[in-house]
Amino acid sequence: QLRLVESGGGLVQPGGSLRLSCAVSRFTLDNYAIGWFRQAPGKEREGVSCISRSSGSTNYADSVKGRFIIFRDFAANKVYLQMNSLKPEDTAVYYCAADLRPCTAVAGKISSDMDHWGKGTLVTVSS
Repeated sequence: QLRLVESGGGLVQPGGSLRLSCAVSRFTLDNYAIGWFRQAPGKEREGVSCISRSSGSTNYADSVKGRFIIFRDFAANKVYLQMNSLKPEDTAVYYCAADLRPCTAVAGKISSDMDHWGKGTLVTVSS
């Protein structure tokens, strides 16, 4: 069974940065698209970013464009989400997910229709 484990969450002040890590096992990154998603209390899950398996092309939610970067480390079998200029509205549990199908976006929103999920890591942006 595929396994994804998120880490790197924590408390950060507005304007600060965090780097989330998604460690994957029992599969390799070149075979799966990897997405980052988040869910804030009382809100629906939102697609944040996705990186395609072969081309490495990336998608970002409008709310994080220019602030977040998704990238892969094949040697470490990890996918990272570098989050800069964090805002209180970025507070959420962040999840990574994997799927054999390509990243897709519907009406500008990254699809969360992915087969394999981690358990999440909490990011709190507060002064």
